[in-house]
Amino acid sequence: MSKNLEELIKQTLNKSGKLDCGTAFKIANKLGIEVGEVSDEATRLGIKIDNCELGQFGDLDKDRGKFTLSLKLKEVSDEKGRVFCKDAREMAAANGGLKTMRSTLRDYGFDVKYCQLGCFKEKKGKKMRVKTKTWIENDEGELIFGKGKTEVLDVIAEVGSISKAAEILGMNYKKCWSHLQILQKNLKEDLFTTKQGGGDSAGTTLNDRAYELINAYKQLQNDIEDYANKRFKELFLKQDEKKNDKK
Repeated sequence: MSKNLEELIKQTLNKSGKLDCGTAFKIANKLGIEVGEVSDEATRLGIKIDNCELGQFGDLDKDRGKFTLSLKLKEVSDEKGRVFCKDAREMAAANGGLKTMRSTLRDYGFDVKYCQLGCFKEKKGKKMRVKTKTWIENDEGELIFGKGKTEVLDVIAEVGSISKAAEILGMNYKKCWSHLQILQKNLKEDLFTTKQGGGDSAGTTLNDRAYELINAYKQLQNDIEDYANKRFKELFLKQDEKKNDKK
């Protein structure tokens, strides 16, 4: 373990030859050890820890708490290291609050998904950024498909239950069910099947058409965002760069 730890530390030093604080947490997470052990090994190697919040390595009890929290997050995260917003909120309430949760998510490389409140977003400086919102309407201006309905389908696909999806998304069952009914009515297509009762066969299953819609909407939204970001940089940020060059 000590040799692997030493190699990882040496391989991930920044340009100043120091170990970034966030990198130290990622190493600890990868090896399944406490971040204090990474700090001790770096000290033994004569390597300084860089870019740390005040006292981040000085308070080992706090570090151990974040390490323990990271293990809990790992248990409920998916293969991409993402956790449901609901799980993160509940863990935050029982483990030091939102501030501790935010820093643990950042330091250990977790992301939060399906978060309507945005409570886990890092506070950043005032910067301009472009935002896009995409939805699909019929000729009468009625909403057919958009971000909300996509998320409902996406979560149902993941958990196999309308009631669980509603709970995760922070909406009541009636609203979640309404999203599905309106979607099927406007599209004039069946998108899912629901089996009542208990056992493994019970729950809600999306059909191929539903998955096609999810993927198509995500691709459309990504394409629009890519174009919007590109034009935003061309129209706004280049002007800022010119101003900075003149200074």
